[in-house]
Amino acid sequence: MNQKIVQYLNEAHASEMALVRVLQSQIAMTPRGSYRRAIEKHLTETRSHAERLQRRLAELDAGSNPLHAGIGLIETAVGQVLALSKTPFDLLRGTSGEEKVLKNAKDTCATEALEIATYQALEELAVHVGDDETAKLARVIRREEERMLERVQKEIPALVDAVARAEFADDPSYDPTRTGAADAVRRTARTTAERAGAAEPWRGYDKATVEDIRKRLERADDELARNVRRYERAHKNRAGVIEATERELTPA
Repeated sequence: MNQKIVQYLNEAHASEMALVRVLQSQIAMTPRGSYRRAIEKHLTETRSHAERLQRRLAELDAGSNPLHAGIGLIETAVGQVLALSKTPFDLLRGTSGEEKVLKNAKDTCATEALEIATYQALEELAVHVGDDETAKLARVIRREEERMLERVQKEIPALVDAVARAEFADDPSYDPTRTGAADAVRRTARTTAERAGAAEPWRGYDKATVEDIRKRLERADDELARNVRRYERAHKNRAGVIEATERELTPA
């Protein structure tokens, strides 16, 4: 009986791990809005589901059985391969960005329905064998999956409307610059810039006056002048300092 519980837990865990990949690819191609907020929230939930399932498997000492451990790894690997192979296909489906998002939402509905059935079966089996802890875990996760399915179903009319306006009324709303991938690029660039300007060019810089910094720049090399300009733009952005760095970096 314990072996069958472990089998079902492994199947659920493999499904959640694969779904993480699918949701990440959907977020990358979905513009900001209520549907993307839904899948971003569910990505966090899905990661939590996988972690909770893994902990339950550890509590059942599933790793001590080489056969079960191997089956679990295979199921996870297969799920990852299927998820990764689906991503490039998602980029090609549909005649517009709006339709790609709609089709992804329909896929999400199907995936959630499958996960609901998976956890319902796991819960029923756990009840049959008297495993209250696994039954409770399956029930809690199933409810989160049901809420996600209901939320996505509510998004369908608006997504269909976006497709109709884009393809029949020449009124597109899909903006690639507002997708998750575009936002991720901007966040990375902003973080890089912030890190580059995080440290003072020299100790005591923040207390120095504009005149003090100008005098220091007169004997500074190009690298220090660039650091000052980068730091100044990220913090106080004083015109006198910026002008001094640019003067020092101007070829004679």
